[in-house]
Amino acid sequence: MEKGFLNRVEDNATVQVWSERIQQEKGDSLTVGHESELWDFTRISAAQNDLRELKEIWNSWGNEDKQLLYHNYGDLPYLLDIKVDEYLLRAITQFWNPAYSCFTFGEVDLVPTVEEYTTLFRCPRFQTDKAYSRFANVPTFSKRLMNITGMSEQWVTTRIKQKGDCKCIPWKHLRDLILAHPDKKKRIDVFALSVYGLVIFPKVLGHVEDAVSDLFDKLDKGITPVPAILAETFRSLNACRRAGEGRFVGCAQLLLSWFHCHFWKREKTSCKIFFENYSPLEELASTPRRDDLSGEKWMAILQNLQGKDVVWKAPWMITDEILYRCGGFDWVPLLGIWGAVGYAPLLVVRQYQSRQFIPATHGLAQCEFSYKDDNYKKRVREISDAWTQTRKMKRLAMGPTVTPEYNQWWAKRINDNIPVPIQGNTRPIEEQLQVIPTELEIIKQDFERKSRELGKRIEQLEEEKM
Repeated sequence: MEKGFLNRVEDNATVQVWSERIQQEKGDSLTVGHESELWDFTRISAAQNDLRELKEIWNSWGNEDKQLLYHNYGDLPYLLDIKVDEYLLRAITQFWNPAYSCFTFGEVDLVPTVEEYTTLFRCPRFQTDKAYSRFANVPTFSKRLMNITGMSEQWVTTRIKQKGDCKCIPWKHLRDLILAHPDKKKRIDVFALSVYGLVIFPKVLGHVEDAVSDLFDKLDKGITPVPAILAETFRSLNACRRAGEGRFVGCAQLLLSWFHCHFWKREKTSCKIFFENYSPLEELASTPRRDDLSGEKWMAILQNLQGKDVVWKAPWMITDEILYRCGGFDWVPLLGIWGAVGYAPLLVVRQYQSRQFIPATHGLAQCEFSYKDDNYKKRVREISDAWTQTRKMKRLAMGPTVTPEYNQWWAKRINDNIPVPIQGNTRPIEEQLQVIPTELEIIKQDFERKSRELGKRIEQLEEEKM
């Protein structure tokens, strides 16, 4: 194992030289002669859990209980207020590129990053360099549930059900426990576990799966759930694209929220991002969005997407360091709760307002595996060890958007993502986006409303003085 590079931070120029050299020496994620095994069109199911009961419970809680959950688990509850646009989710899935673990819209690469999802979760207890790892010797599902719920072994074992090849606990039992549990902390823990099982990892509808409890049980130790959330999001997109169908079992609420942040134009960044209590996820959950656009409309918009249509840096993103490499990997490996995959942050440094150069991608297309595969435990240990030696790049924005070398690399790059073209949709992107309200308009409306409220309040105070 390489020594002396724990949490090493390197400057932009050094990383660029290294990345381009590695790409030249080792080659790309795909090689010449590669034939795509992806379906032209993916029929994805966006079936979601019914969250009304969870929302009712949350809305019935007092401020003290809510603040305790925010403190322990971050901005998790705001996910309950984010509506999933199934047509948009199905449309963006067509542009997912498994070979590079990113969305490829024309000549635009975008992907959710560790830093972006960490900012959205906004939980100070999570340690960003302490990632989840699935170990061989772990407590049983019933033992973990006993620890999380504080209930007896008999109570737990009588409620565990077998669903397909995994063990689960039905939501109805967790709901009853949340409503009746005498211990405030346990009540909040069970609520958070339910959000993880029903919203973030919704594999078995109406149930919380065994693997979810393994991740959740480790959150008290400060591990960050973000790499695991990204891993299962990417793995689910990969599975659907390769099979041409399937149900998306990642966190659709987070993925669509992230997408909107890079899609909507706004004149300036709100100063609220510098406030200690500012929550980007809260703002995203409260932002009205149209959900009546058809899948064909979204496909037409995305197929015509160009670099000038993209907000490269999310308006709420503030970071000076980018995690770009772990241990001996030339990119970032991600351990999920059902398997592993990787992604290359250097492929999208424009999302940090840095100049885009050639990324190191060798081996990325072959790095995915399931925890049912042969020798997966050895590979898990390799990734776990790699996460103890993270390397970060000091962000530096200068010069043009991309380097000339990057443009040459892109021209030769083998694109493994070619969605079916939509005929008759050749209008400029600006015209197509006119049907969608911009965030600037929403902000303006909100400002006008608050101004009217402030005016009324001033009038009331003046009347009271008289």
